[in-house]
Amino acid sequence: MLTAEDIKAYAHSGENANVEFKYCVPSKVRDLTEEVCSFANASGGFLLIGITDEGEIKGTTISNSSRSAIQSSFSEISPALPYEMYNVDVDGKEVWVVEVQAGKHKPYFYAGALYVREGANSQKITNVDEIRELFQHNDRIYFDALPMPKADMSKELDLENLLEFRQAANISPEVTTEQVLDNLRIFDESGAITSGGLLFFAKHPENYFFHAVVRCVMFKGVDKVYIIDDKTFSGPLLQQYNGATEWLKAKLQVSYSMEGTGPRKEVWEIPLEVFKEAIVNALAHRDYYEQGASVTIEMFDDRVEISNPGTLLPVVAKNFGKKSLSRNPLIFSLFTRAHLVEHIGSGIPRMRKLMLDAGLPEPKYDVDGMFTVTLQRHKEEKDKSLRIKPALTAQQSKILGYMRRQPDITIDELCERLHLGRTSMNKRIKELKAMGAVRRTGRKNGSGWIVNDN
Repeated sequence: MLTAEDIKAYAHSGENANVEFKYCVPSKVRDLTEEVCSFANASGGFLLIGITDEGEIKGTTISNSSRSAIQSSFSEISPALPYEMYNVDVDGKEVWVVEVQAGKHKPYFYAGALYVREGANSQKITNVDEIRELFQHNDRIYFDALPMPKADMSKELDLENLLEFRQAANISPEVTTEQVLDNLRIFDESGAITSGGLLFFAKHPENYFFHAVVRCVMFKGVDKVYIIDDKTFSGPLLQQYNGATEWLKAKLQVSYSMEGTGPRKEVWEIPLEVFKEAIVNALAHRDYYEQGASVTIEMFDDRVEISNPGTLLPVVAKNFGKKSLSRNPLIFSLFTRAHLVEHIGSGIPRMRKLMLDAGLPEPKYDVDGMFTVTLQRHKEEKDKSLRIKPALTAQQSKILGYMRRQPDITIDELCERLHLGRTSMNKRIKELKAMGAVRRTGRKNGSGWIVNDN
């Protein structure tokens, strides 16, 4: 049973794949039953009545007649579903809890329809063929819910990654690590970490899932003959996302436009938001049961292709660009909590709009065996007044920042501040000089760095 402190923590963290808020008992009790049914078909969850959508604890009372109506509605779920319903006093306010475990006899139906949890929302599936195909291999549906009893999360947990997630999800520092992980529902009933929790928060999930990495490859020309760069990103999924995004930024062309007296504006040849959406989709929706392939990002002179194992689920294929359904609801919800997913089912239309607004062809999708999105690059620079130059990596930007603030900074001091060896630092400085971003002036005691801000 949840305690008052548990409920406060859930209210602060917000709704997710395993938590749903209701301000009061709705006029249509079936709304509650649909949520409960969707929890049972996923990894379980809590329906908290007496909390607003914004997470404000208001409290509510449920009369005996309303409670009887709720229980009667829940009894219509087939097969019969065990659950707990109780009230908790939270600082003098009554919050009702409906606690649902992951169903052991999936799928569960209500009023002839199937409900599944997708992020912080429930989706309704009614087509018989879609239902049959979705549940024909029950143990293959939610890879991210599989328990990993041999993994010791006290040793595996990547604290820096968790801190970044907490900051992105706006989780209060007052909430303990144990509470955060427990509220995210990354453990099963026995306390074992799930595969989704391991993929998102462990230091080296690739030790358990060797194929769960992102490979970034840059080719010369328009075919796969000559490889210019080949980089594989492993670690927690959030770090794979960050690594792949930075790799793309280092390879893409960027122009700078000045508007009035304000700061210059970066104009990427392909909008970065398009890549961010595509990478998150690849990591959240890929088929992790498929061990023969990884998420890949391939860059050519004329295009960028982002692929992930697994074709579209039937309900998504039928409503492509309008409805979203993930193979990995836990992973999807964690990306949602980190504010890397905007709205359910809105990604495809948003990518299309961003590409068209940038004067580029809309994305092309291939769902034959692998799911691949192809993004066309600019064939030529349209605005000759904008000077195209390679993007800086985060590390290069930091080096320039130190040089700009302290022109007489030594290489040894740079090495100490960025935790790099002299060989690596000299290589980075050589790259910056080749780009025309910095040059050295003077000799010995009178020497210094001059950063080219243009």
